[in-house]
Amino acid sequence: MPSSADYRPTRRVDGTPCVAVTRRLLPETEARMNELFDVSLNAEDRAMSRHQLVAAMQSAHVLVPTVTDRIDAAMIAEAGPQLGLIANFGAGTEHIDLAAARARKIIVTNTPGVFTDDTADMTIALIISVARRLNYGGRTLRAGKWEGWAPSTMLGHRLAGKTLGIIGMGRIGQAVAHRARAFGLNVLYNSRHRLPEALETMFGASFEPDLDRLVAEADILTLHCPATPETHHMIDARRISLMKPHAYIVNTARGQLIEEEALIAALVDGRIGGAGLDVFEHEPQVDARLLAHHNVAILPHMGSATFEGRIASGDKVIANIRFWADGHRPPDQVLEGLV
Repeated sequence: MPSSADYRPTRRVDGTPCVAVTRRLLPETEARMNELFDVSLNAEDRAMSRHQLVAAMQSAHVLVPTVTDRIDAAMIAEAGPQLGLIANFGAGTEHIDLAAARARKIIVTNTPGVFTDDTADMTIALIISVARRLNYGGRTLRAGKWEGWAPSTMLGHRLAGKTLGIIGMGRIGQAVAHRARAFGLNVLYNSRHRLPEALETMFGASFEPDLDRLVAEADILTLHCPATPETHHMIDARRISLMKPHAYIVNTARGQLIEEEALIAALVDGRIGGAGLDVFEHEPQVDARLLAHHNVAILPHMGSATFEGRIASGDKVIANIRFWADGHRPPDQVLEGLV
């Protein structure tokens, strides 16, 4: 296997597509790819540089990137004429310039649905963690500062009866709403499209078309939107100022949805109750003030990190490549403007 320093896929052999994979995948996925394709793997599992990504795109028929790989219009313009498919590992495609790919007649696919339950589970975990101050309690214990049980310390809030505001009611938002019912949470949601009445009844969810009103009414606010120009900093200083003083914000979607500096200012000033974060605006860099805050439950972008989800994502990537190589439309083709 080539190292990431000289990463360059081999050429087509007996009609088998050359596939360039930008990060290390699970052994099961890589083994299956080796059986089916002329594949080059990233043995070192280090994020590839822009130059290395372009080199791969100039040689491979299929590029398999992840969310950490920014594929912009200039890079797509430098791609070789043989590149016909960008088979993204993951559901989000905001890191790929879809318009530029379409102009070059390069098909883009993703792996929708496979991380829905995993991300919803992690969202609920963060909601519990920040509401019950699990992060603070664990930190106190590990620091040797716990002095024993007391009736007025380590206090958080019970979930039952609180209002959960869900922004974005797609697959993951609905999965969160489904889980929220078991905790006795009242669910309000805001989304581009209102759910059918039958689904609202099933989830016990009420539609709130006014996003500002949703933010103001929620005891817990959770974000489940893609990163787009329209959603960038959708939770900004103005909207944070609308939140209740005890309210919590949870983000397992994309860090760019929140104006992080405004969030930090509100946390430091005690204008909101806390935050549960799995993603960050400038990741992998994480602001030290978030790390230090007593009621920020913080995780390293691991909402989708399950064996089952990653294997299923790999299976979808392989299926998309096989459909494309056989001359058929891949099942998970992303259409620009419809993501």
